[in-house]
Amino acid sequence: MDIPFPPGAYVAHTGTDVYGPGKVLDVDDLGGAGDWRRVRFVHFVASVHVRDLRAARTAEAAEIQFWLDTKRKQYGGRW
Repeated sequence: MDIPFPPGAYVAHTGTDVYGPGKVLDVDDLGGAGDWRRVRFVHFVASVHVRDLRAARTAEAAEIQFWLDTKRKQYGGRW
């Protein structure tokens, strides 16, 4: 079964670009239906409902990939 925005998917918020692009870390089961995603944005991690997400554009995905790679080099570990 395909789930929308699986872990590892690059996403953006549908209603605002204030958050910038992000990467889905995990599926949150807050409502019991698996409709929430734990997303790593540049300045924070948040749980966002799938209806409020869209697939990141190519440039947005590249932006978050670059940011994550930079953090990995600086601090190590998984971002």
